[in-house]
Amino acid sequence: MANNPPFLPPPAEAPYRLAVATPAGTLTLEAGADALTGLTWRRRQADRPSRLLVNAAAQLTSYFAGTLKAFALPLAPRGSAHELTVWAELCRIPYGETITYGELARRAGSVARAVGGTCGANPIAIVIPCHRVTAAGGQLGGYSGGNGPDSKRRLLAHEAKHAGIFSLAP
Repeated sequence: MANNPPFLPPPAEAPYRLAVATPAGTLTLEAGADALTGLTWRRRQADRPSRLLVNAAAQLTSYFAGTLKAFALPLAPRGSAHELTVWAELCRIPYGETITYGELARRAGSVARAVGGTCGANPIAIVIPCHRVTAAGGQLGGYSGGNGPDSKRRLLAHEAKHAGIFSLAP
């Protein structure tokens, strides 16, 4: 995986942004000319949409409607080689499924604490699905997006519902 991450090189700048109202709250998408570079729960500066961001917003709408199970967007997160490897592994976790931080560490050739920090630094939340990683023993684990673990719980419950899997209580 480390030899062929599914990401484009990050652009020198990401001048395009678009705020999108979703059931998870207002999300801000950011992009360069060719790839999505960010998705955060913070509203940033005025909108400057691009065709790519309009497409990303439409995919987010479909995701939250339960009709989209896998995003098809060019991604260009900025990170270290370790972060890119972990984020690429996150992209391999199927919709509606979870793995532990320990399993993610094994897949990425790392350790659980390091991958936990890398999940927290994920610049493209939801699309790079760090919410699908849980702590050992069935514990939820942390989450740096939105309202923290409550947002993670809601994203997992949403996916479980639309994947036909027993759901966590919201």
